[in-house]
Amino acid sequence: MPCFNAGRFYLLGGELIELREKLLASDLSNPNNLELLFAFARNESDRLLVRRVRRLSAKYAKIEEDEGKKQHFLRLYRESLLYMAPYDFDSYMIYVELEREPEKRFYEPRREKIKPIVDALQDLEDDFLDVLSISMPPGTGKSTLGIFFMSWIAGKYPDSPNLMSGFSGTLTKGFYEGVLQIITDDEYLWHDVFPNVQLVDKNSKEETIDLGKRKRFKTITCRAINATLTGATRCEKYLYADDLCSGIEEAMSKERLDKLWNAYKNDLKSRKKQGCKEIHIATRWSVHDVIGRLSVMYENNPRARFIVVPALDENGESNFDYKCGVGFDKAYFEDMRSTLDDIEFRALYQNEPIEREGLLYPDDELRRFFELPKGDPDAIIAVCDTKDRGKDYAVLPVVYVFGSDYYIEDVICDASEAYEGRVVELLARHRVQMARFESNSAGGRIARDIQAELKKRGAPTAITTKYTTSNKETKIIVNAPYVKEHFLFKDESKYVKNSDYGRMIRFLTSYTVTGKNKFDDVPDAMAMLALFAQALTGNKATVLPRIF
Repeated sequence: MPCFNAGRFYLLGGELIELREKLLASDLSNPNNLELLFAFARNESDRLLVRRVRRLSAKYAKIEEDEGKKQHFLRLYRESLLYMAPYDFDSYMIYVELEREPEKRFYEPRREKIKPIVDALQDLEDDFLDVLSISMPPGTGKSTLGIFFMSWIAGKYPDSPNLMSGFSGTLTKGFYEGVLQIITDDEYLWHDVFPNVQLVDKNSKEETIDLGKRKRFKTITCRAINATLTGATRCEKYLYADDLCSGIEEAMSKERLDKLWNAYKNDLKSRKKQGCKEIHIATRWSVHDVIGRLSVMYENNPRARFIVVPALDENGESNFDYKCGVGFDKAYFEDMRSTLDDIEFRALYQNEPIEREGLLYPDDELRRFFELPKGDPDAIIAVCDTKDRGKDYAVLPVVYVFGSDYYIEDVICDASEAYEGRVVELLARHRVQMARFESNSAGGRIARDIQAELKKRGAPTAITTKYTTSNKETKIIVNAPYVKEHFLFKDESKYVKNSDYGRMIRFLTSYTVTGKNKFDDVPDAMAMLALFAQALTGNKATVLPRIF
């Protein structure tokens, strides 16, 4: 047996490895064995092993029936959390709220949903990242999470200055009060985590908090972006920016966004010292907001991460239905959708930056229909922009042709890999007569496979392929006038918003010629359909002057 004394093991080299393996092989459902493993992990500063103790102690505390053993496991759980809290943000978040009443806790009921955000903040602190952007709907806890993070950073680096900024003094006052509350309120266990760190100064007027040694540039300075920062602070560890854009009015003004960007560069970023990291938390209002411009600047940079969590996922389900009734369910977000302008909802809740100016297909410029015209159509046609890779969408509109009008009756707008069966079913069900597939990438192979399957079913569809060589953006823009003049889309009362048809409309009406587009597959498919339609009728596209 090892010599154990006050939590320290006096062994060398191979003996330590042997002891570690013996401890791990022991019955860890016995709290005494788990206690020995914890002592060994602390002695060796083995944080991975401490995490294992934390996980096992929580597990056994839930199922242990013996009250004495249960309390032993709970003590080990608490001590392992405390050991990890200075290094592990997740452990810190759990530990500092242990004395709070369960219904008042912020992190525990939200942990399952926001743990990926916590992990990203950990990556930032562990120096895997230099820049982190987080966009989530209002009220989902992103700012509170940021306040907890900065209280953790302040305890870890009390003698290093940090800056927290937002669009208004009211907002930054909330940052100041939030961090100060965690540090000073006995309801939180911050001083357990950082017992040697003392509050040496606080100033509510200047919104500063100073820890450790008294210094000119305080540990935390909170200041609105439009307030003076000259001589106020420097950023050694973190520049924290939360909602720099005040709202939709500012977001819809390119001039005001330009001024905001200049203020960020000159007043905030200029405060950074080498090695300082950045956190940006904001609603994605515009492609020209600060996060939008940073995402372009750091595109393909592995040390920058831009996280977007929309209110509703691709299936229309809530991403923020937290436990204990503190979150927002699907019905809540659907009610918000019905109340707000579509562009406002998509920006504020879905975090899809939308430009009212520069939209190629504004919703009010689309022709709509409730029912197909009476009688047989002149033709039933389709095009398919096949899925390439990653998050691309396969888009296949089915079109009923009546004279020079093209009624888009059905569609596939699918990001999954297994969409080909759906294409076969849709073409066969509508008895499409002619379909054109883009043959770029895997499109030619997909077209052959689908044609063979349709032939087996006795469907009348004749598929042709066409290789596209033209610039995609140019093709989309020059064919837009034909689409708006000749294509008709179902009235919004005739489809579900989170259906394939709803996705098609959403992607089409959000395409902008003044910014970067996340999804361009639908407008590309519409351009492809316009070219196919004109080829069938013998018309030619006319290149119009670009007016945007």
